[in-house]
Amino acid sequence: MTAPMFITLADDSWQRAHYALIVAAGALSLGRTVTIFAGGRGVHALAKDWSGLKNITSDAELDNRGVASFRDLREAIIELGANLMVCETGLALTGLTPDTLCETVSVRGIVTFLELAGDRPILAL
Repeated sequence: MTAPMFITLADDSWQRAHYALIVAAGALSLGRTVTIFAGGRGVHALAKDWSGLKNITSDAELDNRGVASFRDLREAIIELGANLMVCETGLALTGLTPDTLCETVSVRGIVTFLELAGDRPILAL
């Protein structure tokens, strides 16, 4: 059995969020379980509308370059069963509400994420 992967997003960088989705999709395709915890302004990455992220490269531009789009990656990791969580505090910070999030995203605190991760490594992007 392969080790689960735990990824945390803490800022509003589109580049970091996009790469986290790439890493998650790769790990899921190899049969690993993946949990992504978005805190702070990183919660925008798991909102239905991710326009709150900074320095966004449009999905159309990515498609034209043959690069997986943000939308496609996010849909893929949801379909592959990623455990997606956003921080309660991050929601308050950004003014987002649970109904603005993708339907599979749960609202949790950092303690819940750390309990899930246990002694395993956490990848911070």
